[in-house]
Amino acid sequence: MSSRWRRYLTEAVRFLAVGGLATLVALVLFNLLVHGFGADRLALLESEPILAYVLANTVGMAVSFHGSRNYAFKDRSVRPADGGLSAFIVINAVTMLLPIGCLTISREVLGLADPVSDNIAANVIGLVLGMTARFFLFRTFVFRRPLTLLAEDRSAVSAIEAPAPSTGASTSAPAGRAAP
Repeated sequence: MSSRWRRYLTEAVRFLAVGGLATLVALVLFNLLVHGFGADRLALLESEPILAYVLANTVGMAVSFHGSRNYAFKDRSVRPADGGLSAFIVINAVTMLLPIGCLTISREVLGLADPVSDNIAANVIGLVLGMTARFFLFRTFVFRRPLTLLAEDRSAVSAIEAPAPSTGASTSAPAGRAAP
């Protein structure tokens, strides 16, 4: 396996680990806010599942940013002055529309408001769609490849494309004279 694919797979596995932790935090918080835990079933945002989803995932986004910056994409440089935070927030806000759309369809179109339906819509289907989009967008716009890796890749390509040295006599003419 080439070093490029090894780096890609390493980043993908680390991204999934960070995303798993952030998702767990958001999942617990979402369910606590919408469905409550315990016998008394105190749910602060029972009638506001979209707001609860946004709040829970904002906390998850903070976990994700720190994990992505310090673990998943630790070998990549961040060129913006804010450390990529603004691009990270914009990407998360836009991709959060995917699970919100799934939750809205489940609740408003299909009329499903139980905990299992909410979690399948937002935290399974929506999560897979959003996480896939975020992985590629983060790699492209927030956590870019270090310049040293770009130079190494160019050197490797140049070495492959370079013509093999000839073993025969030179056909070049001395300086100032045309070749026959």
